[in-house]
Amino acid sequence: MGYLKLRIDRIFGIRGSALGRRGALARARDIVFLGTAALTLFGCRLDMHVQPKYLPYAATNFFGDGRSERQPVPGTVARGQLRLDELMFTGKENGVVSNRFPFPITRADLERGRERYNIYCTPCHDYTGSGHGMIVQRGFPQPPSYHIQRLRDAPVGHFFEVMTNGFGAMYSYAARIEPADRWRIAAYIRALQLGQDATLQDVPASERAKLTENSAGQPAGSSR
Repeated sequence: MGYLKLRIDRIFGIRGSALGRRGALARARDIVFLGTAALTLFGCRLDMHVQPKYLPYAATNFFGDGRSERQPVPGTVARGQLRLDELMFTGKENGVVSNRFPFPITRADLERGRERYNIYCTPCHDYTGSGHGMIVQRGFPQPPSYHIQRLRDAPVGHFFEVMTNGFGAMYSYAARIEPADRWRIAAYIRALQLGQDATLQDVPASERAKLTENSAGQPAGSSR
């Protein structure tokens, strides 16, 4: 026992008076406390890093199919994906392609549709909708013109459906263009069709006189 006391005295420098010994013992107690705390904190941090969990696509023998990730419960709907409006999200009504917009189309909607059309559609369909876009000029298959009679007669839901699901060489744009913007693009396509084949009778009466005055003021043989 005396030998052990001597060794402790030498390790912690406990020499001299009782006061000095008490100070050395306090230092020893602090060292032990700090060491224990460090080990405890290290153990907690390691436990947080090495968690009892499965990484994505890791195999497991817990489930019969051997997969750790599970399929969603049938009927699960992600937040914000409850799409009960058939017309808005499919372009159909009672399973039939509709010729009606799910919301009133304003001038702002047409401007937004023009902007989205210029971004996503002009590479193939060009700015007029005639199907001579830049990538078509470089060898990509040409899409049909929006101005052929078949597409002029097509219900507006047809264009929404094609943008949503793709058609022929055209892939789906559902992941790139939100449903409301697909409808706005469809409205702008209708405006392009009207613009290509409009007559003076299609112009509102309040604006028709202005067009007539402008035409009358042009020199003979001039073009607009």
